[in-house]
Order: sequence, then structure tokens, then C-alpha cells
Amino acid sequence: MRRCLVVALLLISWGVADSLRPLSAQTLEPEGRSSLEDWYRRTASRTGGQWGIAIGTLDGRILWSLSPELELIPASTAKVFTTGFSRARLGGDSRVSTRVVGDGALDRSSGRWRGVWALDLGGDPTLERPGRNGPTLRELARRLRQRGVRALEGPLVLTSRTGPAASRYPAVWSADFAGQLYAPPVGPVTLHENTISLTFGPGRDIGSPPVLVRAFPEGVGGLVRIVATTVDGAGGRLSLQPNLDGGWTVVGTIGLYRRSLGLSAVAHDPSRLLAAAWGAALQRAGIRWIDPGGPVTQSLPAGTVLAQVESAPFDSVAIEVNRRSLNIGAELMLQWAAGSQTLGPQLVTEHVRQVVGPSARVRFVDGSGLSMLDRMSPLTQVLYLARYPRLPGNESFPLLLPANGTGTLRRLRRGMGRGVVHAKTGTLDQVAALAGYLGRRDGVLVVSLMYNGPRIHAARAAEWELFRLLGAEGVNLGGALETHMGGVSANPEE
Repeated sequence: MRRCLVVALLLISWGVADSLRPLSAQTLEPEGRSSLEDWYRRTASRTGGQWGIAIGTLDGRILWSLSPELELIPASTAKVFTTGFSRARLGGDSRVSTRVVGDGALDRSSGRWRGVWALDLGGDPTLERPGRNGPTLRELARRLRQRGVRALEGPLVLTSRTGPAASRYPAVWSADFAGQLYAPPVGPVTLHENTISLTFGPGRDIGSPPVLVRAFPEGVGGLVRIVATTVDGAGGRLSLQPNLDGGWTVVGTIGLYRRSLGLSAVAHDPSRLLAAAWGAALQRAGIRWIDPGGPVTQSLPAGTVLAQVESAPFDSVAIEVNRRSLNIGAELMLQWAAGSQTLGPQLVTEHVRQVVGPSARVRFVDGSGLSMLDRMSPLTQVLYLARYPRLPGNESFPLLLPANGTGTLRRLRRGMGRGVVHAKTGTLDQVAALAGYLGRRDGVLVVSLMYNGPRIHAARAAEWELFRLLGAEGVNLGGALETHMGGVSANPEE
């Protein structure tokens, strides 16, 4: 450092004093330091709650810290560490597969598979996502047909490589989140992110039922019962109610002159949804399904892979999971990497401790950060973010996080160019967190801002403000990494 100044102790509003460690001239000029001091005084007075802050460099030096070892709820910033652990286990090019497996033989004359068969599921978060890249059941069925299979018999058997072939609502998530689109059941049985999307139009006449215009995933329309009616006018309101049999009932009204209306809901029984979608895919492929029955979960002896589709490479999946803060995606990445439906959080906790060292303060109970039981300190976040990209093959890890102006960082676009920041937000009822990287001409800053308290909107606005202060003259992070670390490829998000 060319110059080192000590910033005076700040008395925070709830009576606890913490030191702000020196900021080097490499990262902040005196005017910038003054702006930061003013930022914190204003922020502390209007947010209350608990703040933990750490700002460092890629070589692990902490330049500014406020309660850096305070263990706080990280919310979705936990996805950063799930991503790091999973990539360390799998590599950036790894893919997860969905397969039709069988133990038997194909009758070439009739095209009928004689023997047992099953869908072998890996928990692919990209399976059946219209409008986004990812494999489809239709393609899986088409490949099965290309193999010569024209008829399957018996119930749909579901198997998995990570444990029981079932998806459930995680016990560590708050019961208040159940049924929300951001908190669907998690497990190997996953398609369309375990949600459904339906589009309805008005019926032909007043009193007639609405018309189902589009349905995703394909086949879900067979699980929908319509008791709603068309009424006069252009108003009305429809809603979906879950049924005990795994389907849904559409209730309410829709105006005769209203345009189409979209509805979405969580698939509370993903196995039933998968069976309906698989039946539709087989029909499109020209394969008869004889005596299908309901889905059955069981283990299947090792047999022949009859057809297979694969996800996009891990890095592409991780980019989207972090950009959208996709909870089910993070949980499935963790199960994919851990090879287990239960051991993942413990393995991530141990991984972070290995990277950070004995000073790590961390405990994860899930992979997405949706649990209020997760804990982590800002210092642990910054040290991990600084050290992980220096492990062999991980130089571009910061670029797996969304760039400012995109995804959950879409509001962080004014006052700096796109790509200056790559970071992950975390938001719960009492949490506003932000952790990631900021490119500057003189180096890369690593930042962790963690707030636990009741005024999360004010805290989030303050976090945006701080990143703008630090990055007012920022540069594209990819270029900064190339300059200061070397060997970083182009931004995979571009």
C-alpha cells in the first residue's frame, strides 16, 4: 500500500463501538473515505438492526470491517458457497443426466420392451423449461423411439442416484414459504422447476368454462379441473386450488372480452406431474404406454440405458441459478455434487472452513440460504471470495455471479457500467445481504454487506449506495481479473 490511514472509531446507534480498519490509497482516495464514513453514519441511523461489513482485496487483506466476525443470517448469499463447493466437486463442464433405463429385451417385431424399465433421475434443475435452454422429456422419448421402442408396459418406476426418487418440502425452510413459487418441493423428481404455468382464455359464451390455451409442462392439462365460468365484461379473476389427487381446480370468473390470463402454481406432487408429462411425451413420440398406472418409487437393478438427455454444463447452470436466485436450482446443484439428499449442507460448511481456515465462522443447513438457521460472518465471506478464485481452475469463479444491471442486481445499474460488479444478493423478511466482487482500475475489491433487522428495504438501498460509491470509477470485472490474476476467460454471461 502506498499510504495507510487509520479511520476513527465509529459509535453505532445501538451503543456498540467497532473500528473501521485502514483503507489503502489503492482502493480509496481521502474523498472516498470521507464518503464512506458519511454513508455509514446515515445508514446506521435509518436502519437499526445489526450490520456486519467486510471489504478486502483478492490477496485477502481486510481494508474495512465493521463487526466482521458477527455470525448473521446470509440468506441467498449462501448460493455463492454452494456454487463453489459444487464446482470444486464436479468441475465447470459437468452435466447431469435424465435417463430411461431397463432390464429386459426389445421385441424387434413389435417394438415392445419386454422387461422392467424406469426413469432414472438426477435432479436436473433445467429439465422441461420452456423459453430457456435445457433438456425435455419430449427429446428423451424421441431418442427412445429412435432406439426402436414403440411400446412400454406397466407403471412408471422412478429411481435416483442420490437417494429416494421423491421430492419434498425441506424441513429447514419456514412453513410460511410452503406453496410459494420460490419454494417448491426439492429432490430428484424435478421438471419445470416443480411448478406449472397455465394460460386461460374466456369461453365462447357467458356461463361457459374458460378455455385452456397453453399449459407447461406439456400434459399438465390432464390434471386440471375447471369449475370457473365466463362472465360478461372484461374483468374477472381466476385462481388455482390444489387437489388431494395431485392436480388442481380452476375457480373464479373470466370476462368474455378479457384477453388471456396466466396462472402459475407449485407442483405439490411432482411425481404425479412427471407421470402426466412423460405420458404426453411418449404420445408425441409415437410410443404406446400400456397399463401406465401411477408412479412408483423403487430401486431398479442395473440395466441398459435406453435413452438419455443431459443438462447444460455446470457453469451455465450455476450462472442462471445465481442470476435468478433460484432456490430449487441451488438445492439440486448441491445434491448433484454431494451425491446425497442430506449430506450437502454439512459438506459445504466443511468446504468453506477448508478454504478460509480456522477463522471461518459458518454453518449451513441448506444449499439455497432460504433457511433462517444458516449462519455466516462477513469476514468468512470475504476471505472465501478472495481465496477460492486463486485455487487452480477457478480464476473465473467471480463471473459465475450476476453482473450489476442483471438478475437480482438489475437495480444496481445507475452510476457505473455493466460488469463492474459481480455479486449475489440475499433477502428474507429480516435479512438484506450482498456479497461479491467489484472491479477497479487499481485492483478488485471483495465486499460482504450483511444486515439482519426489520428495515430491509432501507438497508438494501444503502447497500446499492455503497457499491456505487466504491465503483463510481469501476472497470469491467473480467478485465480487472485478467489484469490482476491472469488467465481469466471472457465473461461467460455475455
